[in-house]
Amino acid sequence: MSSSTGPGSGLPVRMPRPRQSGRHRRPEPVSAPEGAPTLVLAVPGGPSPEVRGLAEEVLSIARSELPGLDARVGYVEGAGAEFPALAEVLTQAVTAGPERGAGAAPVPVVVPLLAGPDSVHLRAIRQAVLGSGTGAGLTDVLGPHPLLAEAVHVRLSEAGLARADRARLFTVATAADGIVLAAVGGEEAVQAAGITGMLLSARLAVPVLAAALDTEGSVAETAGRLTDAGSRQLALAPCVIGPEVPPGLLAAGAKEAGCAMAEPLGAYPAVGKLVLSAYMNAVGIAPERPPHGSALR
Repeated sequence: MSSSTGPGSGLPVRMPRPRQSGRHRRPEPVSAPEGAPTLVLAVPGGPSPEVRGLAEEVLSIARSELPGLDARVGYVEGAGAEFPALAEVLTQAVTAGPERGAGAAPVPVVVPLLAGPDSVHLRAIRQAVLGSGTGAGLTDVLGPHPLLAEAVHVRLSEAGLARADRARLFTVATAADGIVLAAVGGEEAVQAAGITGMLLSARLAVPVLAAALDTEGSVAETAGRLTDAGSRQLALAPCVIGPEVPPGLLAAGAKEAGCAMAEPLGAYPAVGKLVLSAYMNAVGIAPERPPHGSALR
């Protein structure tokens, strides 16, 4: 029988681990402050069960990095309970204060699920945010960013189109010697993807050029520049999350370039971390390490 001051005889006693001091001390985990704004992930394009699964996985990554985070999904082209529209989700978020026990809720923070500055989808997101009348803040898109270069590299290696690790001296028979980095959103998106492309080129030690999937002739012209420079085995690497690309556009781009294709970034862990970084920068939550995110605009 245990006493009032300790466990019963014979049972192991779990003592708290002493906190490390000095430079090797592990940082205390960050959690969402009480009453922090809701993170609303703005998903472009037509909704589907696959898109919903991707968005929920991205938010699951964000929640695991910031316990206590209130995060929701809003679809730019959504409607109904299954795929709630972005404006509707924002309205629900600002009226949830009494349920959370804090009076009126702070205005939500909207993070676009976009790797680059896609003007068409960003315009639709802004219109939905303004139309909601909630005063919600809108962060910048997720890229360009070194983590996106990492994600593209991983997708290429998964498709057998690049070495998984440049430090390991093994060969990949199908490895590409020139990469067409595919973006959507026109010239501005291509310029932003070009920055990610430079980072990817440094990782792979092969030339990488960005092209716009939604601009006629852009992929073919870019592929031609790579072959003119000496590349003989090209690969199309999507620098897109996935939902923002119309069905069939990526496959058409690969056919236009005459090469194999990697998968879109999807719910790669870096995507969830970048979504969270954009949110944390917007609301002023300090991360364990200095963030590389985006501010409200």
